[in-house]
Amino acid sequence: MSRLLKRYTDGERMNHWVIALMFVLAGLSGLAFFHPSFYFFTHLFGGGQWARILHPFLGVVMFLAFLVMFFRLWRDNVMNDADREWRKHAGDMLRGDKSKMPPVGKYNFGQKTVFWLMAVSLIVMLVTGFMFWAPWFTGAFPVGLQRAAVLLHSVAAVVLILAVVVHVYAAIWVKGTVRAMTRGTVTEGWAKQNHALWHRKMTEGK
Repeated sequence: MSRLLKRYTDGERMNHWVIALMFVLAGLSGLAFFHPSFYFFTHLFGGGQWARILHPFLGVVMFLAFLVMFFRLWRDNVMNDADREWRKHAGDMLRGDKSKMPPVGKYNFGQKTVFWLMAVSLIVMLVTGFMFWAPWFTGAFPVGLQRAAVLLHSVAAVVLILAVVVHVYAAIWVKGTVRAMTRGTVTEGWAKQNHALWHRKMTEGK
């Protein structure tokens, strides 16, 4: 039986699931006002008024939780030469051939890209969201600027949703990945196959 390696602490996993929960709640309440066909989502929050009130608070909590994750993980998500080589062979991997993939550290190019897309999207959404957060801050900004903020907020939300979809799909696609966020551990075989440099770091001297 393959030995288990610790990938995430209990605190890191709790933080991840808080972000996930806030993403779902903020996403559903935001979509309710994005298009009339999604307005029925407001019933999950007690009606349109409550959905409007809760949405920005849910978004702020999500941002703060992500901020905790960001400061823990940003160093592991800095792009390097291995990531550029990984990107060149991403097509081979998608076709099922992993033989040409270079060894990577804790995260690969795809994971790092998703991480930075999430970070930028959340910053844009936080800043623009404050600009039309009624009734607290709307009076501080001209109407034209608020309209631009609404557009940017929507674009950033779409980017964030797509990034999360890719993140979830990849976690399910690569067998053994989900256990990292449910149990905090991965098998040594998984680590050696998908993150060889991280595996080497974790097993040095053992």
